[in-house]
Amino acid sequence: MPSDSRSIDGDPEPLVAVVIPALNEVGKIGRVLDKFPRDPRFEAIVVDDGSTDGTGEEARAHGAAVVIRHEVRGGVGAAIRDGFARGRERGRPWLAVLSGDDQHEPGELVAAFQTGLSMSADYVQGSRWMSGGQTIGSTGGRGLGTRIYSLAFSLLAFRRVTDATNGFRVFRASILEDPAINLDQAWLDSYDLEPYLLYKVIRRGYRIIEHPVTVRYHAHDGFTKMRGLRDWWRLFRPALLLRMGVKR
Repeated sequence: MPSDSRSIDGDPEPLVAVVIPALNEVGKIGRVLDKFPRDPRFEAIVVDDGSTDGTGEEARAHGAAVVIRHEVRGGVGAAIRDGFARGRERGRPWLAVLSGDDQHEPGELVAAFQTGLSMSADYVQGSRWMSGGQTIGSTGGRGLGTRIYSLAFSLLAFRRVTDATNGFRVFRASILEDPAINLDQAWLDSYDLEPYLLYKVIRRGYRIIEHPVTVRYHAHDGFTKMRGLRDWWRLFRPALLLRMGVKR
């Protein structure tokens, strides 16, 4: 297991690059960063995916270590992929994903990371549905959908995952060096990328654990940028297409 402390000129470097994709999240991205752990092991990389409302400027003002700007919207998968690439360029041994719409509690990254280290895990998947996890606010009917999806994903992956749609995750950056895991595919530019990665990590035999987290639903700010059956299909199809051998 690699060392979990490194330094340059005596100053500790972050260990976890936390990628936060954001599209038109003014008012939310600032709240996310204000709650970000005051722990030098973590740094925030915000990917502003073509926002028109000043999301990137707010992210800088609230302490993001890096803000990547997409002039043209590329999709949440493309945003996450670029964030991962920047984290790896910066030499961070761990990567994480956190929502930019204030659904997750950034402070929970600390416990998730510590649990991953203590259990020698390669990948920590957040779950609102396991013991200790919770939701705050009305799910707007999405609660049942996420449970059904997680069951279907589990059947396809041959591994029980209680909350496969949850975007909260922490994992070793070295996973992305696996030649069987290829995030640089155009069909992964949208919501497909995260379930693709989870499925691949499971099937490749990495050590995966789930960790309880909080998901907060904001009734007045909107639930999600997912829209209709098309985006649910983008979540569902990676496991199905990979299981059928149609995609790799």
